Amino acid sequence: MWPALLPLPPLHYQTPRQAWILQNELIEPAVKGTLNVLKASAEAKVKRVIIVSSGSAVVRNPNWPKDLVMDETCCSDEEHCRTTENWYSLHKTEAESEAWEYAKRTGLDVVAICLTLILGPILQSTVKCKFMCISDDFKMKYCSDGCNSLENRLWLIVDARDVVEEQVLAYETPEAKGRYICMAHAIKVKDLVEKLRSTYPNYNYPKRSSLRN
Repeated sequence: MWPALLPLPPLHYQTPRQAWILQNELIEPAVKGTLNVLKASAEAKVKRVIIVSSGSAVVRNPNWPKDLVMDETCCSDEEHCRTTENWYSLHKTEAESEAWEYAKRTGLDVVAICLTLILGPILQSTVKCKFMCISDDFKMKYCSDGCNSLENRLWLIVDARDVVEEQVLAYETPEAKGRYICMAHAIKVKDLVEKLRSTYPNYNYPKRSSLRN
C-alpha cells in the first residue's frame, strides 16, 4: 500500500476570476475557519489550542538572510506568495498570522506546529479520494518511466505518527510556546526514488538520467 501523502501541492492560477475563487474559497475560509475555532475555544475556556500549520508558512521568504538557517522565527512573505501565485503557502501563512493576532488580543494560549511533507500509514480501511488523487499524482511524478525530466529537489519529510506525538507533547507540555517546525528527514528526490525502487520493484520509475540537479 502506498503511504498517505497529506499536503496538497501549490496551486497556480492567473485569471481574475480564478484569483477571486482562490480568495473566497481557499484563503478566506482558512482564515475565518481558524478564527471561528479560536473564538469557540476561548468561549469554552480551553486551556490551549494547537494550530496545525505548514512548513509552507515558514520557507517562502526571499528576504531571509542567505547565511542564516530558517527556523521558527521565519515567516513566509505574503506578498511574495501572491507574486509567485503560491496560494497554498499564502492561505497557510495568513491563517496562522491571524491566529497569532487573535492570541495576542485575547491572551488565548496558542501553539503552532508547522508540518512538512507527511508520510505514513492511514487509519481508515479505505483510501479517501483526496489521498488517492495525491498518491496517484505522486506515482505519476516519481514512479513512472514517462517523465522526461525531474528536478532533484530536497524533500523535508515527517512520519504521521511523529506528527501525532508532537501534537500531544505541544498540548501537554506546560513550557511549550510559539511555533515548532515538525520535520524529521531530508531527502533528495533521486534518493527517494531509489528507496521506492528497492521497496516496490514492480512499479516503473523515472530513468536515472532524467533526474536533474
